[in-house]
Amino acid sequence: MNKPKLNVWICDDDQSLRWVLEKALKQADMETQSFERAEHLLEAIADDAPDVLITDVRMPGMSGLALLERLRSSHPELPIIVITAHSDLENAVAAYKGGAFEYLPKPFDIDEAVELVHKAARASGIEDSDTKKLPGAMASMIGQAPAMQEVFRSIGRLAGSSMTVLITGESGTGKELVARALHDHSPRADKTFVALNTSAIASELLESELFGHEKGAFTGADSRRIGRFEQADGGTLFLDEIGDMSAEQQTRLLRVLAESEFYRVGGQTPIKVNVRVIAATNQDLARAVKESRFREDLFHRLNVIRINTPPLRQRREDIPLLLRQYLADAAQEIGTPAKAIDADALETLQAFNWPGNVRQLVNATRRLTLTAPGGVITAEDIPTDLGGGEPMRGASKEWTRMLATWAERQIGSSKEPLIDQAMPEFEKTLIEAAMSRTNGHRQEAAKLLGWGRNTLTRKMKALHLD
Repeated sequence: MNKPKLNVWICDDDQSLRWVLEKALKQADMETQSFERAEHLLEAIADDAPDVLITDVRMPGMSGLALLERLRSSHPELPIIVITAHSDLENAVAAYKGGAFEYLPKPFDIDEAVELVHKAARASGIEDSDTKKLPGAMASMIGQAPAMQEVFRSIGRLAGSSMTVLITGESGTGKELVARALHDHSPRADKTFVALNTSAIASELLESELFGHEKGAFTGADSRRIGRFEQADGGTLFLDEIGDMSAEQQTRLLRVLAESEFYRVGGQTPIKVNVRVIAATNQDLARAVKESRFREDLFHRLNVIRINTPPLRQRREDIPLLLRQYLADAAQEIGTPAKAIDADALETLQAFNWPGNVRQLVNATRRLTLTAPGGVITAEDIPTDLGGGEPMRGASKEWTRMLATWAERQIGSSKEPLIDQAMPEFEKTLIEAAMSRTNGHRQEAAKLLGWGRNTLTRKMKALHLD
C-alpha cells in the first residue's frame, strides 16, 4: 500500500521563490500549496493543515515570526521551517524561540531545503526515519556565510537553556561574542556576565581570581576578595583559553562544575553558587586529553554542547559586510566621516588570508581609516601586509583581460553562445581549484565555492569530474 504524499505549505511573498520550491517539492513526490500572505494561510489552515510549513520572515502584513507565534498556539505539533534573506542572529534566535523546527537563510541549496522538509516530517513522526534521502541531497555578530549561519542556529537552539557550552576556534574569531550572545538569549540574561581570559593571569594568581581569598590568606591579602565565580552567581562565567589552565586549577574547576561549591583561598566555609560556565579554547582539547595535558573528566564536563567559530578565510563572503560595519565603527571612534571602499580594494582584502581573523580585520579598518588619504579606500591604500601591492593586483586582473581577449575572438568565429562555451570551463576550473585546496573534501570545497554539497556533486557529475 502506497504511503500518502507529504503535504507541504509555502508562505512567501516572492512568487519566483514559491515557484522554485513548488517545483522541487513536487519532483520529490510531495503535494504543495502556496500563499502570498500569512493572513491567507491562517484562513486556509482553519479547515485543513499541512504536514510541514515553510514560511518567510518578512512579508507584507503579518510577518513570518508573528505567524509562527499564532501557529504555536493553534497547531503546536506542526513543524515549521523559517526562511529569510535577512540572515542575522536576532532572526535566528527569534525563530527558534518561536518554536521553529529549523532556520534556513537565503540563498539556500534547493536540495538542502527538500531534505530539510523530509527531516522535519521524520522528526514529527509523519515520515518514517528510514525514508530514503534525496540523491546528492546580533548587531555585533555579522555573517551570511553557511558557517556563521550554523553558529546562529546553535545560539538559537540554546535560547532558553543554561547548558554548559564549549566554544572552539582560532584566535580572533569572536568566541567571546558568541558567549555573550548565548548569555543574552538565555534565562540568565538579566544577571551578570563575567569574562576571564585564564591565559592572561599567572597560574599562582588564577585560583584567587576564580574563587577569591580571605584576608590574610597569603602575603599581600590585606582584605577579603570576591572571585569571579561569586561575581557571576546566578549569571554566566566565560572562561577563555581554558586549554592553558594548569592541572591543579583544572582539578579545582572540575569540583565546582560537579558540586557547584568551592572554598575561597584560605577559607574554611564552602560557598554554593549557581553559575553557567561557557568555556572557549583555540586548542584541540581532545588531543590535549590524549597527551595528558588536559583532564578527560573536565573535558567531558565542558564539552556538553560545542560551537565552532569559523576562521575568516572560510567565510570570505562576509568580508564586505564586516568591512562596512567596522569602517563605520572606526570612523565613529576616531571622529571622522566613514570611508567607502572601491571594488579593487575590496577584492584585495577578500583575497587576503586574514591569519588574525576578525580581530585583525577590525584593526585593519582602524588603520585604513587613519591612513587612506581620500574618502574612498582604493587598492593603492592597502598595505603589503594586508595583501596589497601592484604584483597581486596585476595578477588578479590578468585572467579577466585574457577572458576578454578570448571572447572577442570567439564572437567572430563561433555560432555557439559565448556563455555556453565559457561556463563549463569556468566552473570546471573553479571546482578543480577548490577540490585541490581541500584535498578532495567535497563539503569544504562546496563551502569555498558558495554552493551546497549536493550542487557540487551534480556539477562534478555533469562535467565528468567524478
